[in-house]
Amino acid sequence: MSKEKKKFDLELFFRALADRTRLRLLNLMRQDEICVCFFVDVIGTNQPKISRHLAYLRRAGIVTARRDGKWMHYKIVKPANECAANILENLLDAFAKDKEMQAEREELINACCTALAPVQLQVAKKAEAIYLID
Repeated sequence: MSKEKKKFDLELFFRALADRTRLRLLNLMRQDEICVCFFVDVIGTNQPKISRHLAYLRRAGIVTARRDGKWMHYKIVKPANECAANILENLLDAFAKDKEMQAEREELINACCTALAPVQLQVAKKAEAIYLID
């Protein structure tokens, strides 16, 4: 028994594109696979809200996700519908020309490509027992 290919939902596709936060997420993923933590930093909202928007984009067939340990990485995929794929391509091209979207993309590049690695906690030395003698 073969699985039926899920029919592309054009209405869901357009609803996914009808939200500013989702458009901003697509702009940030324009050329790269991005971890959720970077979306939170650049968009400036909480992780559950970002995850809900990303789930909406996944249901619409616009993005895909990959787990790496506890982190989720997202990237844009070409929609199954050829017309939708053309619309998405034109939208991403428009983002490249929009000054506000370019500025957010620069923020992402600066957040992802910092010269310093994240700070690691160092293990403290065990305290030695001190005995008071009267």
